[in-house]
Amino acid sequence: MPDNSNISEPHDICVLLRAHGEEHWLVSEVLPVLRQIEQPGAIPEDQLGAALAYLEILWLDARLRAAETDAAFARLDPRDSGRDVILHEKASRYHAAVRRLRTSLARRVRERTWLPDDALGHQHAHH
Repeated sequence: MPDNSNISEPHDICVLLRAHGEEHWLVSEVLPVLRQIEQPGAIPEDQLGAALAYLEILWLDARLRAAETDAAFARLDPRDSGRDVILHEKASRYHAAVRRLRTSLARRVRERTWLPDDALGHQHAHH
């Protein structure tokens, strides 16, 4: 059996998979609802409250997914000399791209809901 104890790829791959899954979920689940709410007249006035409540629920779920992705990213050790540098850089870039998408969507969600800032995922800059 091969000895995989000194490689970081599993953590890098975990970040790539989580970031990909989070991005796909944001784009396929949250963004369509947000766009529909943003489009004037797309949702009848009597259904707008329900649509906004649904957006809030989706966003709370998005925050849980973000926390899982960020936790996976936090497990990466940039000082690990045995890591695959290219894979590590790809994982870092993908994570950064998903964080930018989150920030953009959080701003748009905040403009339309009453969610507090901590539920929107406002974070101090790091990484």
